[in-house]
Amino acid sequence: MAGSTPGPVRILVVDDDPGDVLMIEEALADSDVDKVIDVVSDGQEAMEFLRRTGRHTEAHRPDVILLDLNMPRMDGRQVLGEVKQDDDLRTIPIVVLTTSNADTDIVGSYTLQANAYVTKPIDLDDFNDVVRRIDEFFGRVVVLPKRV
Repeated sequence: MAGSTPGPVRILVVDDDPGDVLMIEEALADSDVDKVIDVVSDGQEAMEFLRRTGRHTEAHRPDVILLDLNMPRMDGRQVLGEVKQDDDLRTIPIVVLTTSNADTDIVGSYTLQANAYVTKPIDLDDFNDVVRRIDEFFGRVVVLPKRV
């Protein structure tokens, strides 16, 4: 692995759609990048996970976050804003992985400092390919910040 992260790449998936979560997990399992996947179902739980509060006091800091935009309680835009304004969390790369291809969502996500914006393909094979490419990029190509 090119990155400076010891051990497996830790991926936090933030998505409220169980079907999408399953497809993401299956696509990630298909690659040989060593990884640990954690899943939370909305933005509020994501912030608890990242801040190690509530039922996530034992959570490990992720190396990368796959973030859906449209979720209940706290949406992905709010998560993105909070993470990128937090001195302890802002260095975690965030890939927005969502069904929206609206220009306002794309520009808004980059304005909030998303590291990448990827639209979820409808076709299952294309979906798997996109997730595997994200996994390969962050698991083998990118040098990730050292865990603190």
